[in-house]
Amino acid sequence: MRSDADDNGTLRQRLAAAARGGRYVLRNVRPGPSPGAAGSAPALCDLLVEAGKVAAVEPAAAAVTFGDGACVDAGGRMALPAFVDCHTHLDKGHISPRTPGADGSFPGAMAAVIADRLPHWTADDLAVRMDFALRCAHHYGTAALRTHLDSLPPQDSISWPVFEELRRAWRGRVDLQAACLVGIDFARDEQALEAMARRVAAAGGVLGATAFMVPDLDPLLERMFATAARHGLDLDFHADETADASVDALRRIAETALRMRFEGKVLVGHCCSLARQDLAVVDSTLDKVAAAGLAVVSLPMCNLYLQDRRHDGTTPRWRGVTLLHEMRSRGIPVALASDNTRDPFYAYGDLDMLETYRMGTRIMHLDHDIGDWPLAVSATPAAAMGLTDRGSIGAGRTADFVLFEGRSWSELLSRPESDRVVVRAGAPLTGSLPAYRELDRLVGLTPG
Repeated sequence: MRSDADDNGTLRQRLAAAARGGRYVLRNVRPGPSPGAAGSAPALCDLLVEAGKVAAVEPAAAAVTFGDGACVDAGGRMALPAFVDCHTHLDKGHISPRTPGADGSFPGAMAAVIADRLPHWTADDLAVRMDFALRCAHHYGTAALRTHLDSLPPQDSISWPVFEELRRAWRGRVDLQAACLVGIDFARDEQALEAMARRVAAAGGVLGATAFMVPDLDPLLERMFATAARHGLDLDFHADETADASVDALRRIAETALRMRFEGKVLVGHCCSLARQDLAVVDSTLDKVAAAGLAVVSLPMCNLYLQDRRHDGTTPRWRGVTLLHEMRSRGIPVALASDNTRDPFYAYGDLDMLETYRMGTRIMHLDHDIGDWPLAVSATPAAAMGLTDRGSIGAGRTADFVLFEGRSWSELLSRPESDRVVVRAGAPLTGSLPAYRELDRLVGLTPG
């Protein structure tokens, strides 16, 4: 016979009642790993939750007591910290119905997004789609998220105010950051770059660009770094999203950071071409990335979808992802993130970071041992985003975590866990995912 603790609905109800009392013990729970933890299933623990915070974590045992208060049995469930998604594109999300000409290739995606942006990306269109995406992320257990915003003028004057309003509306539920997204050639215009940096700084954002191979890449990177330093901004680059082994923006970003002694945080996404380069080149590049203190985020689902896409009836030959194992062995912080959602760059997804972690584990073999790879969707991206209060479950931390039916990594990673229990400030979330029909009022988003 199943116990009450085995039913997520009952567990959610008991947690809600316990949270209303302000103090409770969550027994027999397996909190996700801390840095350096072994790859086996986390040990059973008891969590004392008071006033929305984790007051204590102790090994589960009959002798352990936290005094009076409600007790809720988690039944051996695993608990992961609330997710941190450090690379998304909320402004592109859910436009797939308007881009039927997209063909799954990178050039096709670029063309389709540009064609959709010009007539459709009004403040109302962006606000509805971005809020829809945030409600999905929140439902699945994400507590912090960074979005890139296409910022080539005049789009910046529309997208950034929408983002700032959403950030105000979502404060206390999802911590939001934004990075401007322009091509690196945008930095050729010093006045335009300076104006962009002022806009980003005023919004508390991050200076970003796509670093592609142009003859003047090195001086343009220097200008980006100098501008960021002048305004006290962190940097976030898209780089090397290609199978072309000659493309090496990651190396150049690391060299620029070292040369200019940049003190801010630098996050670099994609870095796919690294996996196509000779070992000696890889070693040299990664040594520089480690020395420069760069962090790297891999977008496994999007890159698997886009890279090596063929239209000749043949099967793709490579996975399109970067060398996370080699990076981690050098101490380079590595994260996983959602990237695009139902748009020409990735036609699927729902900003579910468990799906990202599960698929990343399968695509890049982040198992045998699991080790501390789960930190790639929690503590590591939190650090890359400068969030000191996110990414772990521990005494003194806000009680933000996700309870899963799975009691081991095998159980956790084998099912979607769609009925997971998301706990925020000690209380479980209620409600359901937003329905796609909510987007129907936007021009061109009604399925046809």
